[in-house]
Amino acid sequence: MKPINATQVRFAVVGVLNTAVDAVGYALLATFGVPMFVANFISTTAGMLLSFTLNRNFTFRAKDGDIRRQAVLFFAITAFGLWVVQAAVIFAISKLFPGINLLIPKLGAIAVGMVWNYVLYKKVVFRQARPEPAAVVQPGSQAG
Repeated sequence: MKPINATQVRFAVVGVLNTAVDAVGYALLATFGVPMFVANFISTTAGMLLSFTLNRNFTFRAKDGDIRRQAVLFFAITAFGLWVVQAAVIFAISKLFPGINLLIPKLGAIAVGMVWNYVLYKKVVFRQARPEPAAVVQPGSQAG
């Protein structure tokens, strides 16, 4: 098993921060009487915007990439992870272990979702451009 690297630590820190923004934002909005659906939409959107910004600039340091492409891919991957992957994991765990505490499937879904996000953010959204291979000059040949 590979040791945890600095990028993974930064990813975890960003995850804690955007989750806190989501949870605190939701609690504040709900406390001030904003309807639950609206409060959740605003808080999750704020969390996702913070997540995109920090993952792009801090976690993966991908400031040179096309921000529009990155944003579209980021939000598509994140939404699919939240609404499809997590739902599938919750369903599977609940079916495999009927009567299990409701938080267990959700925690499993969050864990799978974190791996989903990290791998796809790294390999698709914020992938580093591969440098062009250097031209190989054969001994005795003339370049140019």
